[in-house]
Amino acid sequence: MRIPFDELVSVLKEKLTKRGMDEETAALSARLFVSASADGVYTHGLNRFPLFVSLVDRGFVDVKARAVFESRIGNIERWNGMKGPGNINAWMAMKRAVEIAHENGIGVVALRNTNHWMRAGNYGLEAVENGCIGILWTNAMPNMPAWGAAEARIGNNPLVLAVPYKDTPVLVDIAMSMFSYGKLDLYKSEGRECPVDGGYDENGNLTRDPGKIASSRQLLPMGYWKGSGMAIALDLIAFLISGGRSTREIGELECETEVSQIFMAIDLQLFPDKDEMEERIGNTLSFIDASRPRKESSPVHYPGEGMKRVREESMRLGVYVDDSIWETVKTL
Repeated sequence: MRIPFDELVSVLKEKLTKRGMDEETAALSARLFVSASADGVYTHGLNRFPLFVSLVDRGFVDVKARAVFESRIGNIERWNGMKGPGNINAWMAMKRAVEIAHENGIGVVALRNTNHWMRAGNYGLEAVENGCIGILWTNAMPNMPAWGAAEARIGNNPLVLAVPYKDTPVLVDIAMSMFSYGKLDLYKSEGRECPVDGGYDENGNLTRDPGKIASSRQLLPMGYWKGSGMAIALDLIAFLISGGRSTREIGELECETEVSQIFMAIDLQLFPDKDEMEERIGNTLSFIDASRPRKESSPVHYPGEGMKRVREESMRLGVYVDDSIWETVKTL
């Protein structure tokens, strides 16, 4: 079904305020959840809200906690998330990184002791809306085997790269695994296989069956050994700069919490050739879009280009929601 954007925000806000979150913060958190679904990222939008609420109810997320400043080294600031809501902490961290970038060209906020940030692309969009390139990533609990291994000891550690361009920015929002667990859940609920091999079954065989992959917890790294190496490096950089937990240490906890994250903003408006940048970006993206498609029914688009169309449909027709998820949300 489709439900109006503001109605979804209102319902989610109500659920959060009843759990002790103040009105303003609840409205922002709800908007971040709904914006993800409105942009077509259903796995990390409304679909993930029941899990978030369960973590609040179980005491792993403190809805009243807010990230606090700890120290500064040059243009890098360290913040402590205080186990607060992951999306609120992430929004604040990127906001602060942008402020530092406006002053110095580049700004970095390293955030420790926080929770899952839900849809990572939200914070890349926050950067580009302020004229900045956004680069951000998080570590996670051990949920993927290193290349050649048969047990999960590294995280799939999502990474976002965002570049401003008019009203249709470039947005790369990817995990270091072929598919996130949220995507596997979506495929499983829809009775579909993954379009390509996504991991291993319990016997170590490559499979496209999302249920078998989720059960074995043996995701296939994106790009095989390359994705594995990227995941390891992202974890090391995140916990070293933030002073927070590593993937190994997060795995010793009861659930995925106290993660480490990096938020980087680069202010393009301070560069001397800023007036030429938009034209050169446009020329590059047009060159890519003009590629001859392998299938005529599937034209080539740069990452983030389709988001604008989905968002416009969501705002005009209502945000697409899964019926069962919506019933769950209403009865939380």
